[in-house]
Amino acid sequence: MKVLVTGVAGFVGFHLAQRLLNDGFQVYGIDNLNNYYDINLKKDRLSQIHSHPNFSFQLLDLIDREGIFELFQNIQFDYVVNLAAQAGVRYSLENPFAYVDSNLSGFVNLLEGCRRSNIKHLVFASSSSVYGANKKVPFSVTDNVDHPISLYAASKKANELVAHVYSHLYNLPTTGLRFFTVYGPWGRPDMAYFKFVQAIATGKPIDVYNFGKMQRDFTYIDDVIEGVVRIMHKPPQLVKSVVNNEQPESTAPYKIYNIGNNSPVELMKFIEVIESALGREAQKNFLPMQPGDVPATYADVEDLIADVGFKPSTSIEEGMHKFIQWYINYYEQPLAAHQDIAIAKAT
Repeated sequence: MKVLVTGVAGFVGFHLAQRLLNDGFQVYGIDNLNNYYDINLKKDRLSQIHSHPNFSFQLLDLIDREGIFELFQNIQFDYVVNLAAQAGVRYSLENPFAYVDSNLSGFVNLLEGCRRSNIKHLVFASSSSVYGANKKVPFSVTDNVDHPISLYAASKKANELVAHVYSHLYNLPTTGLRFFTVYGPWGRPDMAYFKFVQAIATGKPIDVYNFGKMQRDFTYIDDVIEGVVRIMHKPPQLVKSVVNNEQPESTAPYKIYNIGNNSPVELMKFIEVIESALGREAQKNFLPMQPGDVPATYADVEDLIADVGFKPSTSIEEGMHKFIQWYINYYEQPLAAHQDIAIAKAT
């Protein structure tokens, strides 16, 4: 069985490729290796899997229409998992065109490639950011998500809409996954948890937005991958889509899931977990909320449990313990009394 993983040098893409290779799949990975964050980290991820006999990598950008079409002409994929995207809420305020190119134009190129092939299932990454200014928690896939507050969120909502069109018109089995604050080893340096560990480990202050009055539904990478793999094996059937508990006229083999821990963590509690693991207190710089950010995220995962029998469950203590272990090993961090630091064991 052949699986195309886009964004394979990214955080989630790399971990998914590892899992699929271990499961016996032939994995074809593409990535543009852009410099949104440290390209060496992306290359180091690839170095962990590049020698596997069932792995093939191609340097390819989703916005390269001809390159994408040629890829689909040359290889008949069974499954496609699209994890390639321009990520980051705050960066979308600085460079909006990167989101239009990758998340909109690039996504349509991929959909065109898929609809011309007889693939069994297209799975694509959406984001909890689509819930935008919603006040009701936990966030449910049946909630109205028409009020995004960042271009990144709007681009992910657009992905869901365009994917539904292709699913409806071409009977393309398609599933969108709304990820909630994914974290873990080999993670993204632009994420808050990564920045916090880096700063606290080196005795630098951390920026704590909304004066610490925030909650995040942190979801450990292994839980995310388990959810993705289970869903990949379960293409949606041709049923009426449900939006706001109303049945639209169109039908499509299309589904949306939340992939979250269903257990939001207070930001100050999260910082305490890192402080305990590193054995030092953070210098905190309290600031107001940043534009495009939200005070809380909280995933309703009832559909995930009902359809694939899985619920993310890794605690923040266990997950951050594993991340910090990886961080110190990877960066050989010169912490004070490094040899004496005992990483707190997960509880």
